Parts: sequence; structure tokens; C-alpha cells
Amino acid sequence: MNNSVVLAAQNITAGYGGHPAINDITVELREDEVLCLIGHNGAGKSTLLKCLFGLLASESGSVMIDGQDTTRESAREISDRGVAMVPEGRGVFPSLSVRDIFSLGMHASGVPKKEQSDRVEWVLDILPAITEFMNRPAGTLSGGQQQMVSIGRALLNRPRILLMDEPSIGLAPKLFQDLLAPIRALQQREKLSILLVEQNVREALKISDRAVVMKSGAMIWEGQPAELEDNERLMELY
Repeated sequence: MNNSVVLAAQNITAGYGGHPAINDITVELREDEVLCLIGHNGAGKSTLLKCLFGLLASESGSVMIDGQDTTRESAREISDRGVAMVPEGRGVFPSLSVRDIFSLGMHASGVPKKEQSDRVEWVLDILPAITEFMNRPAGTLSGGQQQMVSIGRALLNRPRILLMDEPSIGLAPKLFQDLLAPIRALQQREKLSILLVEQNVREALKISDRAVVMKSGAMIWEGQPAELEDNERLMELY
């Protein structure tokens, strides 16, 4: 595995209304790896992702992409660097069809019109189940189907760095496995870098190359997923 760092938070402190949610966080995502970020609710995981993707300004510290400082860049600028984010809670427009959601997403991120149908075909190859409900309003879809749409929309940008915030929320374990398998296959084929924030620790660790643990806004552990197979070790960290 190539160890070059593609995305890094360096001593990031950030929060809301003057109250820090994360303190002095440093973490690195490397080329061609799945890094699993775990921690209890309120540990600051989503806040960190928002800083990395330009959705939240940090109070101190820096964000680096390919060694370049992107701390003050907008989400659109960071998207243009090849980063995509699957937000917590899916964020699909219930009244729009999946096809329209995809079109809107590509328009918003500046995908040239002549490339759009190829992009959609590429996503449908990765997540073929979406084909069955392309013309349905997103509000009529199940939670698992909506999550697929949210991931598909992020993939339309052909990102090389993918941030995923709690993709298992509201999904049965089997559905989550069915969702993760094609994403891991894509990652290995395309050498993607994925930062996966997840509560379903067991399933997430199965597809991860490294893991980091956050607690109360601080990074408290980093290591190999196999080291967390012991329940006692996991409970200590939580």
C-alpha cells in the first residue's frame, strides 16, 4: 500500500457558538486505504468531517489535501480537488426522482453535460439496485435505498477521496453489509481513499485498513482493526 497522505487534519479545534466540539485533532488519510473513525455519540466525528470538507470553519489548526493547505476553502473548492462526502442522514430531496437528484448533483458540482450520462451509468454499475427506482421520488424509497442514492450522488463526481458519515444509520445489518461490499470493491479497484465514520463498529472494521477512535472531542487511539476484535479492548476505548 502506498503510504502517501492525501488528506490530513493538523491540530484542528472547532465547534459551534464558541464551544469546541473537537480539540487539537490530528489525523491522516492515506492513499488507497479505508480509515475507520469510531467513537460514541457526541465524540466530534461529524464535526471533524465538516471541517475536512469545508462545511465548518475551524478555530485553529489546518486541513491539508495532497500537502496543500485547504483550511479556508469552500466545500465546492474541496469537491473540485476530488473529495466527496456522504452526509449523515442521507439528505435526499423527498419530492425529486432519483434521476433528478443525480442531475442536480452533477449540475451543482460542474460535471460537463456531455459526461453526465456516462457518470450515471458508471454509478449504476457499482450500485445496480438503483436502476430499479431511478424514476421514483426519493421520499417513497426505503432507508437503505435512500442511502444508496446518497452514496451514488457522491460517487457521480468520480472522487478519489470519499468521506462517509454514519452510512449505517437506520439500516438493518444485512443491508449495511450489502452496501459496504460494492464500496470496498470500488475502493480497491480505483485505489480510492475512504474515511468512514461509523457506529456499526463490527461491520465497518471488516472493510477497514486502519482505525482511529475519538472520545469527547479528542483522538485517543490509532491502530489496526484486528486490535479491536477483543470486546474488552473496544469497551475500554468507549
